[in-house]
Amino acid sequence: MSAVHVTVLCAEALEALAIKPEGFYVDATFGRGGHSRAILARLGVSGRLLALDRDPEAIVSGSAINDARFRLVHQPFSEIDEAVRQAGWTGVDGVLFDLGVSSPQLDDKGRGFSFGAEDAPLDMRMDPTCGETAAEWLARAEVREITEVMRDYGEERFAFQIAKKIVAARSQQAIVTTGQLATLVRSAVRTREPGKDAATRSFQALRIHINQELGQLALALPKAVDLLNVGGRLVVIAFHSLEDRIVKQFMRRQAVPDHLPKGIPLRSCDLPAARLRLVGKARHPSAAEISANPRSRSAVMRVSEKIQ
Repeated sequence: MSAVHVTVLCAEALEALAIKPEGFYVDATFGRGGHSRAILARLGVSGRLLALDRDPEAIVSGSAINDARFRLVHQPFSEIDEAVRQAGWTGVDGVLFDLGVSSPQLDDKGRGFSFGAEDAPLDMRMDPTCGETAAEWLARAEVREITEVMRDYGEERFAFQIAKKIVAARSQQAIVTTGQLATLVRSAVRTREPGKDAATRSFQALRIHINQELGQLALALPKAVDLLNVGGRLVVIAFHSLEDRIVKQFMRRQAVPDHLPKGIPLRSCDLPAARLRLVGKARHPSAAEISANPRSRSAVMRVSEKIQ
């Protein structure tokens, strides 16, 4: 049975959004609705909340929210602009992203995100209604492709060795379960990190690749800024260094545009202007939150505000 999803940095995210009772907000990653319910509790009668998720199970979960101010759509957050347009909105006062995989997704062995269940199907799709499963991709990918995914998305030192093991093993038997993959990875990793299963990095890498998580994020962030009204807040909670790096670099570029080389004859008004200002420093869960919810330990929240 799936565990109850515990919303991470909920109070901090609400504070960062600086919610106005009459404001229009987007929860780009509905999950099981923890942030959405908290936002609705702060909205007035004329306030509105639009939530997105690409997991059909999240949409089913959200159907329990019976609130005229709330709209939930089955779309990836890379389509946030289209979702807002279809809602008939012209702008929003805040956008929240809570990235990564949720506890129900991790704990449902049928989804294939975790190596905890030996006989679970190797799926890993956040939207099981479309796209290629992890098993299907591993069945056709070349050593080079698998190596790149494990190295780039999992920061796995033994990416090449893992890739060779996978390709050799699949010639004898199809790799279709999480247990098969975990066993292969463990046999290829020569040194172990204390307290971490040797398969952790590879499973993260494969999940990120199958769901195109980093590409989706890179598409969504500029769209979110375009949608924000002046004074609106962009709040992003990340759970690993790769996605946090994208968020950090994006916000910094929007706050301090790249300078042009000296000698170019342009007036100051022709230079690119900052669109965001950074709000405070990166926030992390408190010791108390980590103790109550160990999965929150890697979370980092970044906040920015649109200034033009």
